[in-house]
Amino acid sequence: MDIEKHPFEPFLPPGARILFLGSFPPPERRWCMPFYYPNWINDFWRIMGLLFFEDKDHFCRPAEKRFDEAEIRLFCELEGLAFYDTACEVRRLRDNASDAFLEVVKPTNIPDLLHNIPLCNNLVTTGEKATSVISKTFDCPIPPVGGSVPLEIPGQGPIRFWRMPSTSRAYPLPLHQKAEFYRRLFDSLRR
Repeated sequence: MDIEKHPFEPFLPPGARILFLGSFPPPERRWCMPFYYPNWINDFWRIMGLLFFEDKDHFCRPAEKRFDEAEIRLFCELEGLAFYDTACEVRRLRDNASDAFLEVVKPTNIPDLLHNIPLCNNLVTTGEKATSVISKTFDCPIPPVGGSVPLEIPGQGPIRFWRMPSTSRAYPLPLHQKAEFYRRLFDSLRR
């Protein structure tokens, strides 16, 4: 089976305070834009629309079945949201986007990412696979869904490791319930 290299550069705005880490992008045929959470049926950008604009379709272009990449990038820069994934090389054991059939060949060097965003003090995983990679990499406990634990990374200041539910439609939770977990994350950072 072929090894796939990550198709995107890390998105690391200089003022980023939160680094979102998924597992790995879906196959390109499932993209509606060349940016993070590119699958039209993934709920990540709908959750952000709900939380920040009270409109799940804020970043959506329904007639075109795509997200507005330019608006998303600007929003992320303004809100200090950085993105990458916990794997930079994978092997797909089946030809789909399921994390269950994703073998991590080369995990991401998280300290290197954080070095480029020195204000970042929150790592947020969006799903079970990404969470297990971080836990294994840093030998730390797995937080409960919607919760966090302190994380020690040599050379970094204090970091919180948050575990959010997957934004995949395959994760059996309605959009508004998923959004509540993410709301708690953002609310806790505003205190």
